[in-house]
Amino acid sequence: MEMPYSGTMRVQSTQIDLKRELRSLLALAIPVIFSELGWMSMSIVDTIMVGRLSAEAIGAVGMGNAIYYAPALFGIGILLGLDTLVSQAYGRGDFDDCHRWLSQGVYIGIIFTPILMVFLWAAPFAFPYLGVNQAVSQQTADYLRMLNWGTLPLLLYAAFRRYLQGVKRIGPVTFALISANLINWAGNWALIYGHLGLPAMGVRGSAFSTCMARVYMAAVLIFAAWKNESRRGHSLFAHWPGFIFSRVRRLLKLGVPAAGQIVMEVGAFGAATVMAARLSPVALAAHQIALNCAAFSYMVPLGTSAAAAVAVGHAVGAGDGPRARRAGWLALAIGVGFMACAAVVFLLAPHAVLVVYTNQAAVVNMGVPLLALAAAFQIFDGIQTISTGALRGIGETRVPMFANFAGYWIFGLPLGYVLCFWRKQGIFGLWTGLTLALIFIALVLLFQWWRDSSCLKLA
Repeated sequence: MEMPYSGTMRVQSTQIDLKRELRSLLALAIPVIFSELGWMSMSIVDTIMVGRLSAEAIGAVGMGNAIYYAPALFGIGILLGLDTLVSQAYGRGDFDDCHRWLSQGVYIGIIFTPILMVFLWAAPFAFPYLGVNQAVSQQTADYLRMLNWGTLPLLLYAAFRRYLQGVKRIGPVTFALISANLINWAGNWALIYGHLGLPAMGVRGSAFSTCMARVYMAAVLIFAAWKNESRRGHSLFAHWPGFIFSRVRRLLKLGVPAAGQIVMEVGAFGAATVMAARLSPVALAAHQIALNCAAFSYMVPLGTSAAAAVAVGHAVGAGDGPRARRAGWLALAIGVGFMACAAVVFLLAPHAVLVVYTNQAAVVNMGVPLLALAAAFQIFDGIQTISTGALRGIGETRVPMFANFAGYWIFGLPLGYVLCFWRKQGIFGLWTGLTLALIFIALVLLFQWWRDSSCLKLA
């Protein structure tokens, strides 16, 4: 016979589990969030440091980053399968398997580097056919082709980062990104304006500084992985595996849809930037700054999404379905709460945010209503990205790709184009289409997480 107080004891036990799991998730998420903020800060620093040159320079850096990150993030996205495979292997306690997955991720990064570099080198040739403003196009080409040299260290950094996160070693990732921002800032100061006896390279100096910072980040994470595993007695490089086709195929089976999802999302905002480049330099600069602001707040749910993927993966590897479900829902609560606060800031203090980037009044005035639109999609942006991470933890990467394709490319971008150019609403029409697309994607992915997580089996 069940004792009268057994129900109360179960409730108390569940509350203790939730508190413990929330602490564990935050311990993983907070360093990852700082890592994502550090990652985003590089492009923000680039934009701020060239902001005193001209509106054209702001637009060139923004457009260069938009074009670069769509294909480059495809390479990074392929490695997101490491979140699932490394974290699940770690949850099983199979450390050697973690190493084997890392090695295959490194091989994939090396193989994809020349493909991505050729594509990015050729991209500026399309500018005349896209109607890009001539005052912006040459500076964009200069920035993009210099930035291209940082592609290999970027992909090596990505592989070692996913590995370190999967084995709960987040500290080195955070350190690498924060310190790399200092290197990038100093490099921007010296190379854009010609300090310390160096030539004034303008936007090319900003790109070169970013490349140096990426080399540094990759070196720090490779060293951190080697040192951490040596201390645990699991030598990382002593028995480095060769290329294993079956493992690469499995990694690609998870990674290609994840990469497709990223390209659909980042490419949509890149396409919006290209459309904005057909407008005035002021409209392009306002678009880029508002996009930077939205992307900065997005780093918190993006970091929480990575933590959700790892936490859910650990639980799935250990065969604990209820813990996997709780990790996903707790991550969603954290992300939504933060994005609600970001929306309030964008609505109540837009001028204070915008003047950080530029002192040009025309750009600031056009940026205020764009931040209001960004506020409208903040919560939905948090929902869609954290749901994507939680789904990746259980090995589902296809649905986010299809949702992003339908939301942005079938619905949001065409609508934005019509409102921008046909209905003559300019940059505000373009952002309206993106906002409605994000709402659609968030609702689809939230439903998918609810359905899939309900099917996870008990331990």
